[in-house]
Amino acid sequence: MSAYEKIVTLFDTAEHAQSAETNLQHAGFHDDEISIVSGKDLPKSDTALREPGLWHRLFGGDIEQHEATVYAKAVESGGVVLTLRAAQEDVPKAIAILNQHNLVDVKDRAVDTGVISKESAATIAAPAAAAAAVAAAALPARPVTSDLGKEQVLRLAEEHLEVGKRLVEQGTTRIRRFVTEKPVEENVTLHEEHAEVVRRAISDPNYVKDIDWSDSTIEVLETAEEAVVSKSSRIAEEVVIGKTGSDHVETVHDTVRRQQVEVERVPANKK
Repeated sequence: MSAYEKIVTLFDTAEHAQSAETNLQHAGFHDDEISIVSGKDLPKSDTALREPGLWHRLFGGDIEQHEATVYAKAVESGGVVLTLRAAQEDVPKAIAILNQHNLVDVKDRAVDTGVISKESAATIAAPAAAAAAVAAAALPARPVTSDLGKEQVLRLAEEHLEVGKRLVEQGTTRIRRFVTEKPVEENVTLHEEHAEVVRRAISDPNYVKDIDWSDSTIEVLETAEEAVVSKSSRIAEEVVIGKTGSDHVETVHDTVRRQQVEVERVPANKK
């Protein structure tokens, strides 16, 4: 069964904390394990905010007075506290993500704001338990002295490159159907029939017996062809509209950080 640790971080603005929360969610940390505490979630009394006991109840660790004061001042000026419950094996990944979002170094802030002196800060061996999970890897390394027989843990963090994908619009292809006209011509042969009257002189005496003195009328129907235009429609071609997909491999270049440890033996000064 995995052991869990509570990571506590302080941010000067809610935007920094929310950005860190978003990146933690993208990395697979569940929403239920992440909590953001702001001034509206805490007592309004300045005295209560500066009590170590309040922060101890929230974080479940020993809180020094100077740390409680730094937390109180940050929250009063709009800062927020982000806590994450993470499995022990996921702590390095979580810390690597949090390191990218302007964490507040509580001890340095206490010195900068005059809450404690540099001399007092030098006597503090390690960050308080409430922020120990972050301090071990998220803050700059500091010399730590310890008594013989006491175990000290120095955590080493490393970053992993995680590449995701998102869908972006590349433009639109528009296919429009419209009508155009062009002049055309065809040759057609037209036939005409007209009456033809030919007068011939007759000298044959045999035609005398065929004389007919009655009136007579002959009608000849004259015809002529004219061009008749009609149009017919047919499907000349079809345009099939669809989408085709293709994949390509893109190499993403970036850098990741990894903490290393160096062991140096310092001999004692001989008197």
